[in-house]
Amino acid sequence: MPHMHNKINNQPRTVIMADTKATFRVSFQRPIQDNNRYRAGGNNIIQLRRGKEFRVGVNFALFSAHAERVELCLDEGESQRMLSLPRCTDQVWHGYLPDATPGLCYAFRVYGPASPGHRFDPTRLLIDPYARELTGVFSYEHTSSATNGLKSCVVDEAFDWGDDCPPDTPWSESILYEIHVKGATRKHPGVPEKLRGSYAGLASKAMLEHFKRLGITAVNLLPVHCFLDEERLVRSGRANYWGYNTLAFFAPEPRYAARINGQSVIDEFRAMVRSLHAEGIEVILDVVFNHTAETDEKGPTISFRGIDNASYYRLPANNPSLYENYTGCGNTFNLAHPRVLQLVMDALRYWVSEMHVDGFRFDLAATLTRESGFLAAIRQDPLLSRVKLIAEPWDLGPDGYHLGRFPPGWNEWNDRFRDDVRAFWLTGDIRPAALAQRLAGSSEIFRSSGRAPQASINFITAHDGFTLRDLVSYQHKHNELNGENNRDGHGHNLSWNCGAEGESHDPMVLKNRHNLQRALLATLFLTQGVPMLQGGDELGRTQAGNNNAYCQDNVLTWFDWQHADNELLDFTAGLIDLRRRFPQLRRIDWLTGNFNAQGQRDITWWHPDGREMSVNDWNLGQPGALGFTLSAPENMANSQTLLVLINRDPHGLNFMLPAGAWQQLCDTSANEPFALLQRQDTQPLPARSVQILSQD
Repeated sequence: MPHMHNKINNQPRTVIMADTKATFRVSFQRPIQDNNRYRAGGNNIIQLRRGKEFRVGVNFALFSAHAERVELCLDEGESQRMLSLPRCTDQVWHGYLPDATPGLCYAFRVYGPASPGHRFDPTRLLIDPYARELTGVFSYEHTSSATNGLKSCVVDEAFDWGDDCPPDTPWSESILYEIHVKGATRKHPGVPEKLRGSYAGLASKAMLEHFKRLGITAVNLLPVHCFLDEERLVRSGRANYWGYNTLAFFAPEPRYAARINGQSVIDEFRAMVRSLHAEGIEVILDVVFNHTAETDEKGPTISFRGIDNASYYRLPANNPSLYENYTGCGNTFNLAHPRVLQLVMDALRYWVSEMHVDGFRFDLAATLTRESGFLAAIRQDPLLSRVKLIAEPWDLGPDGYHLGRFPPGWNEWNDRFRDDVRAFWLTGDIRPAALAQRLAGSSEIFRSSGRAPQASINFITAHDGFTLRDLVSYQHKHNELNGENNRDGHGHNLSWNCGAEGESHDPMVLKNRHNLQRALLATLFLTQGVPMLQGGDELGRTQAGNNNAYCQDNVLTWFDWQHADNELLDFTAGLIDLRRRFPQLRRIDWLTGNFNAQGQRDITWWHPDGREMSVNDWNLGQPGALGFTLSAPENMANSQTLLVLINRDPHGLNFMLPAGAWQQLCDTSANEPFALLQRQDTQPLPARSVQILSQD
């Protein structure tokens, strides 16, 4: 490949020439196709045929609609080599660099106009938005200089997947487990010390055994894309533990890599996925495309801002020096721009096709849909339309609450379920009618869009908020360690401390907490839809009342395996097993109350007096107790009828059972909750409990 030299700013520059055979999307193992296609950014290792030999090289490409010149900056130890990208095709600057190999570190310098909305600064080295791996350590001390400590890295993406096959678990059979890669394993005594806190640790024998014992079908990983700690956190000695401050959409976070025997970050992540798949466990990623780590107008210029600020971000029309902030994080990523949308779609396809993940949970998904073609692009994509898609259906902008408004093919976090279940059990603020809506799958929210009950992702706790144990131990948030004088975090927790704030030795307080945790878990797994369990809740994990532990990368958030509540773990596993055994609990169609061909109603609601609930009962009747029967779906081998009895009141009662003999499968308040007992006529229903019975 010929080179040219010229003088720019009195500094010699090497200009690489475009190669007509360079293409972005070709595997490392085969020669390139004879075409001239370019992606919006990134690099790709390619091979050029020269007679019978192959010569390795890399095609570099970078989208910038407003750039006037782009330079590729190569890291060559103590020095750097500057290469001008010679061509711009459809606003994509590109050039082929022969003999470039994996391990090459690089960055970009981008020149452009100094006009409103633009933030071009050719003194800064910028991260490639398509980078597969980042190297170096970011430092805010260098934000005023050319480098911030980070470089993009060329990688060899070859990996032996063996016979890896996605579990492809139907939504109706899915049990989601929200988990933090580091926090879950950092203190696990059964995970080899060198693997704790890493992707490899999450796939260790000890963790796989835990997942299988519990019975979950998918891990929902908190963000694993490369992210940064906000400057204010760094200055205070804290870190962004959750990871919702993304910088690079294609690159797995290197802080979670054990790098055993020199294994790359990418390969360690892939090996984790392969191991989880071998156990029938899917991998769902929590992805953040709504904003980036460059934050507001005072934030650092690391990548997108310096490449093409006016394209990548939403800017106020009346003041383009600022940013629209629908996310509460300083900026809003602009998926209304076709190249920005392409970047996000390319990233999603990459994680599915090259990293074998099984789905995504989209943080602040309402932001992604604003004036963009995001939903349509997903729906028509032959690859992405087949994976699991979960929306957090809100943002902070105008009309930002979109629960129930996503189209078929999407599932949504149902915060109405969270709030109503908490209010029923812990504050007594709602009557059984609201709980019944949630138990039946929230049809008034999701049915009109043509979706099934599985559109509702049901959860009681998640990373953002109290843990299950703290939900019944704290009346108020205790976020003092976050350094914001307890102003951060949500104040509307719908929690109850059972009579004592925080840790207690009072037997009555402990009994109530014991019963309520189990009643809440039972409600979660007895509800139509898809249950999501926050990782660690089955262990009795506490964060000492901190309901916004995003900046606590320490023992406060790491799972305390040594003091795990093994009885609660066994109880949770028992509930999941019951859900697996009874298809009545995971129907793929809506409950109607109508009779089937066998003369059975799919659901019947029961009053404690042993009669069906009336309209007056729903409005004026017993405030804290109800029951319901579920018949088996038609054409199911399991023909049993389930009876669920619920009592939130502080005192027990006698519940008149529907006719026939019943077998008690579970009593959440019992010392042996899954002991099988025969019941008929009248059932004693303890305070703050749930019972499950069956009948042939």
